[in-house]
Amino acid sequence: MDAGVIEGDPVSIFYDPMIGKLIVHGADREQALLRLRNALAEVDVHGPKSNIDFLERLIRHPVVVAATIDTSYLDRHLDQFIGAATTLPAGVVIAAAVAALLTAESAAARSAAQSADPSSPWARADAWRLGHAGKRLVCFQFNGEKLEIAAQGDGGAYHLQWGDQQAQVLAAQLASGWLHYRTALHAERLRCRRLGADWLVAYGERRYRLHALPAFAFEPAPSNQSDRLLAPMPGRIIAVKAVVGDNVDEQQEIIVMEAMKMEITLRAPRSGTIIELRCSAGAFVEADQLLALWEATP
Repeated sequence: MDAGVIEGDPVSIFYDPMIGKLIVHGADREQALLRLRNALAEVDVHGPKSNIDFLERLIRHPVVVAATIDTSYLDRHLDQFIGAATTLPAGVVIAAAVAALLTAESAAARSAAQSADPSSPWARADAWRLGHAGKRLVCFQFNGEKLEIAAQGDGGAYHLQWGDQQAQVLAAQLASGWLHYRTALHAERLRCRRLGADWLVAYGERRYRLHALPAFAFEPAPSNQSDRLLAPMPGRIIAVKAVVGDNVDEQQEIIVMEAMKMEITLRAPRSGTIIELRCSAGAFVEADQLLALWEATP
């Protein structure tokens, strides 16, 4: 990793946005790409936004693998590389649930070992019940929706059920941010890490973030839709493409700003009427500064 900044460095609005470069090498292109995929899976950037998701999709794209990409390909096919995931693959649900179960069991085991009665059955986290199979609920939030998984089993062997889907997992292990498990059809090795209350799962060409929830309580987090527009980072306003009173559509361009040598277009997160603008062309703004307010269309 060739880092562009280190802890304590000042970063002005005129600084290049590059945080660092990930450099790999191999005996041939195929080996180098494989090493690059594995290395990217190990990279986490906390705090500022990064383009890791884009890079992971890029290095798996057929034109990159075949070395047929040209310098204008991204301009012509950018839609193939950007855009957040809106649905969860079954493999991501399984990985997050299994990782959460293993983590809870490990925490219970550590707590029991430090107690006055380490062998007490009440110190286990396996949901054992007398007369029938125990069940644990694992809950997440993704895109503002609650996901509930019913789990039976312990110690890395689980039967999972959510919605109309189910899976049998065997020999699951979580160590150093890597999750290993088997199903009846295949074996999986996935990057799976806990970041605060979130689980981050690298699956295929995407990373998925699932917010862990208490099993019996749910408070919806604010959705991406809002009645306000905030500056994503410090920068200078280049253009304001609306005025107070305008009716705007969802994803309509509202403000264009320049930051970190990039031109950034800020769009309306939902349809409505602009009721206040707090910036003008040429003004400098700080990160998270309020730029516009509007009233949503009923």
